[in-house]
Amino acid sequence: MMIDPKIACERLIDKLREDGITDERVLDTFRKAPRHRFVTDPRAYDNIALAIGSGQTISQPYIVALMTQLLELNEKDLKILEIGTGSGFQTAILAQFSRRVYSIERHRELGDKARLLLREMGYENIVFKIGDGTCGWPQWSPFDRIIVTAGAPVTPESLADQLAVGGIMVIPVGDSSVQDLMVYEKKEDGLKIKYMAGKVVFVPLIGQQGWNECLNG
Repeated sequence: MMIDPKIACERLIDKLREDGITDERVLDTFRKAPRHRFVTDPRAYDNIALAIGSGQTISQPYIVALMTQLLELNEKDLKILEIGTGSGFQTAILAQFSRRVYSIERHRELGDKARLLLREMGYENIVFKIGDGTCGWPQWSPFDRIIVTAGAPVTPESLADQLAVGGIMVIPVGDSSVQDLMVYEKKEDGLKIKYMAGKVVFVPLIGQQGWNECLNG
């Protein structure tokens, strides 16, 4: 018999605390965006990545929490660009901290499914787009925060250009097998590395300023 989702969620939150997630506001968002709504796998509350179709994954809960914490979401009136809607779980987490989230997904099936679910759950501050996330969304820039949920060979110039001065970008950068989780801050004279938050493994960021589609099969 599957464990009660509320109990499973609290156990996961306790595990995230043990693993170094210190922002209680981030942990609380996991209660308000129940993970089992975004993935049907009975392991939804295990601290692992899971397949969601179209060759994509829902990230390990620790990585979702870590990337959210690294964005330093201390203000409610933030405008956030998310590259890779995926299941919509990370999107729901971000929406709890921001005035508006602009989320781009390359796979229409995933993007449409996430949009319908998030609307059903009552999220009204999310704008969706199907397209090449490596080009960003110039129409709505600059963004206070940018989060990329796929591994890039380099940091796309378009995303750097669309980040507001004083803004923060979190993006995995490296080869197709392992990446460094990079945290950048935009200064008056351009994008600067704030720090590297460790090694991670993401699906490839496909697009004009990412990997070629053939890399992803």
